[in-house]
Amino acid sequence: MLHNKVGEQKLYNLFGRFSLLIIISALFTLLHAKSFENFRQSNLDTHNVNLDEKDKVFSNYLKSEWEAYASNDILSLYEKSKPNEISPARYTKSTNIGPKVNIYIEKSKEDKQVDNEIISSEKKEIEFDFFGTKLGFNIPNGVDKANFYPQNQKGINNFFNIISLSEYELLVDYITQISTQLNLNDWGKYLLIKNISQQIFSNQNDSQLFSWFIFNKLGYSVKVGLSSNRIAILYQSDKDIYSTPHYEIDGKNYYAISDYTKDIINKVFTYKQYYSDSNKSFDLSMDKLPKFKENLKLKILSFTQYGKEYKINYKYNKNLIDFMSTYPQVDYEIFFNASMDKRTYKDIATGLKKYIDTKRTSVALDFVLNFVQKAFKYEVDSKQFGREKMMFAEETLYYDKSDSEDRAILFSYLVKKLFNINVVGIKYKDHMATALYIPIDGDSVKIHSKKFIVADPTYINAIIGKSIPKYKSKKPEGVVNVVGK
Repeated sequence: MLHNKVGEQKLYNLFGRFSLLIIISALFTLLHAKSFENFRQSNLDTHNVNLDEKDKVFSNYLKSEWEAYASNDILSLYEKSKPNEISPARYTKSTNIGPKVNIYIEKSKEDKQVDNEIISSEKKEIEFDFFGTKLGFNIPNGVDKANFYPQNQKGINNFFNIISLSEYELLVDYITQISTQLNLNDWGKYLLIKNISQQIFSNQNDSQLFSWFIFNKLGYSVKVGLSSNRIAILYQSDKDIYSTPHYEIDGKNYYAISDYTKDIINKVFTYKQYYSDSNKSFDLSMDKLPKFKENLKLKILSFTQYGKEYKINYKYNKNLIDFMSTYPQVDYEIFFNASMDKRTYKDIATGLKKYIDTKRTSVALDFVLNFVQKAFKYEVDSKQFGREKMMFAEETLYYDKSDSEDRAILFSYLVKKLFNINVVGIKYKDHMATALYIPIDGDSVKIHSKKFIVADPTYINAIIGKSIPKYKSKKPEGVVNVVGK
């Protein structure tokens, strides 16, 4: 009997202890759930202690109160919609003046193209096709621990602290190496970093934050902002970027380039200070082309002049066309002064040369002008692309349709390269033409006290010195300078 009582007592003690353990466990779980957020934030804050000095300074700055900035009016390329149709001019014979032309085509070695496989044979964690070139990267240790949490200013600071403690340096060095090897300009770097960021992070906010971090480490003046709990990355540019929200911060313009945020950022909260010495502006000029793997295609351009048909065959790199198609609508001078693929230019120049060599300068110029007028159909961008799209000279050659500024860009490039003649773009409220500094009679505009003769690549059949009647008496709204090619 005593044995039973002892057994009952042991069972009771065991049950009591077990019950107490359940109660303690439940209380711990409850307390843990209630304090998890505070614990998590406390844990994240400890990362700041281990940052290097410049990261620590910037991390502390990110905690300061941010300011609200309202978006400035979005810039438009034209004040008025371009005309849907432009009536052709009456046929006029070229004046036969000027020295005889002998087009010189420089014999230069083609740029060495990159191999299809730029990555090593070792398997990489991230691999993607970058305009025909296969690239591979490894994810730095510690990067995958970062995320935008909580979704406010504190979360941005947390993200920065965690990434700063990761092994990001190898990735930054490799991005620099690849950018040099592919001859990427800032837009090329933007697309490269965007690809890498989206491969690492499926969440758009995290991806945007990682791009911001990398650009700062590369020395660019790029800020992060908040709008409706979404991340907005702002790139400082000295040149205008059209159809894009922008903000004036400390006297400089910052542009929200990403499509992810374009529709929701009438106002952003952000800061003024640079990260360390990261003060390079985002430069979208393209005086040298990227060196993508060649994907050569053949195209035949044809047109008639005075009843005779002419044909010009040329090859182009489709990978370059695909890259150019991604370009934002930037300042006119960037498009007017961009380079053209050497192979494409050589083919076009060779095709024109056989028709204009030994002709008088005026006749040769009119032939090139007629080529640009007639080898493509006229159509405004809103009909062709559903939006305004200024094209590089190479794109105008590629597409079957184009409008006024596209033709002006192509014609100015050919005139500068073939004839070494000073040329400018002349812009009206709804139209773009060119003007040449040549001693020929005709319609003209005064630029820097000099007389430039109008040449309109959109006015079909018109020769040098003939303006569209609508613009003949109007002063251009602006002039686009074209530097030596």
